[in-house]
Amino acid sequence: MISIIIWNARGINTQGVIERLKNLKNIHYVSMIAILEPFSDSEHINMFKSMLAMDHVAGNPNGKIWLFWTNDITCKVLEADEQQITCEINHIEILETYIKTFVYAKCKEYLRKPLWDRIHFADTRNATLWCTVGDFNVITDTDEKLGGNTYNMRKSMDFIGIIEACGLMDLGFNGHRFTWSNQRGINFRIWNRLDRAMVNDKWLQNMPQTTITHHPSVGSDHCPLLMEMNTRVDTHIKYFRFLNCWTDQPSFEETVIECWNRQIEGNPMWTFHQKMKRLAATLSVWSKEKFGDIFAKVRDFEERVRVA
Repeated sequence: MISIIIWNARGINTQGVIERLKNLKNIHYVSMIAILEPFSDSEHINMFKSMLAMDHVAGNPNGKIWLFWTNDITCKVLEADEQQITCEINHIEILETYIKTFVYAKCKEYLRKPLWDRIHFADTRNATLWCTVGDFNVITDTDEKLGGNTYNMRKSMDFIGIIEACGLMDLGFNGHRFTWSNQRGINFRIWNRLDRAMVNDKWLQNMPQTTITHHPSVGSDHCPLLMEMNTRVDTHIKYFRFLNCWTDQPSFEETVIECWNRQIEGNPMWTFHQKMKRLAATLSVWSKEKFGDIFAKVRDFEERVRVA
């Protein structure tokens, strides 16, 4: 399973957004994060890379799209402009290289035309797996809007035309129908599906189980999109996570010392490895006794917000 977060966060430099990203990253084992509209100077991009515990970073020329990824991924930026970044990506779980275009489209219709041209150009040279994902700032059907004035579909014709010309398939979604809201009072509320992911035929042939989930729009007027790519049925590796809050517990140090001092026979490196494995298991059990399943609680809160 390969997981990617794509989110028009409308400001990454808030505690709520950073904590939300950390939680989503930990729960879903995220390898890549695309932040649209970070509303922060690009000179701070490496600081946010460290805060999110990612290994690499890239941004587009006007700083409207930031990409973070771990060492699980090899990412080469092929081109970037004010509305997109196109990358060549390899992942340790995928044998074939794939292309991904991350999009943050302009709000005005006439300003989006250069983006449609770039997408069409990318399609004409792509004979490999290709996905374009992000905030396109336009809908494809009147069903993708709720509230407000009747939508004029003429605003969408260029976008629909480029989808058809490139033979792109919308991946659909799980979760809430809409990805953006103006967040006004209930009588003036407008909802739109502005964020989506589309792929070409070769992507569907190789990764037909790719899914998009709309998570609750907490911290922004847009929903975070979780993209999950299933490449094969495999045994899930469960990684050990050290929680800083453990050290505040009076019994933490005693638990560590007692576990570590139990004798294990063997050469020094093997003994060290076995003690680390035993300590990880001991702390996991101790944590559940003290705090319960913290990550299950986070998932529960996410579900409560989604239902609300």
